[in-house]
Amino acid sequence: MLRGAKVGLRARFDEDIPVLRTELYDDVVNSSRSEAGPWKPMTPGTRDPRLVVDEKQERSVSFSVVELEGGTLIGSATLWGIDTHNRNAHIGLGLFPAARGKGYGTDVVAVLCHYGFTVRGLRRLQIETLADNAAMLRSAERNGFVREGVLRSSAWVMGEFLDEVLLGLLAQDWEPAPAR
Repeated sequence: MLRGAKVGLRARFDEDIPVLRTELYDDVVNSSRSEAGPWKPMTPGTRDPRLVVDEKQERSVSFSVVELEGGTLIGSATLWGIDTHNRNAHIGLGLFPAARGKGYGTDVVAVLCHYGFTVRGLRRLQIETLADNAAMLRSAERNGFVREGVLRSSAWVMGEFLDEVLLGLLAQDWEPAPAR
């Protein structure tokens, strides 16, 4: 398990899947804001590609996010679009509604940066988020990500086009958290 100050990123367990589906994807609005495609219902037991880990997939690494104190499952985190030639990847995360506003997102981003830069040897990490997602923007910027641009009207969400903000962080600009 990768450890931050407040959270751990661990392998996805089978028993995590129904909880993640209920907390993150059954909510039409939340799911529509976080996915790159339209919301659709998933039958329980379906091998939902957003949640079921394909160990052979080299371009994506999925984690379950747990509180360090108590080990409670609180969300999902992903390093995706891993490009080993250009040594870059994208960061994504989703926290359960009850876990939001507690600093967990900032810690998840920090742990994903450690994984991307130190474990995987990447040179650049990138985040795309809706322009009104203040929590993700704050979490990214607290970890050194820089706003590189706005993708105007690039996301179709619940009947309207919304802007996305593009943020990037280079390995040479990353300041790792002190060792714990």
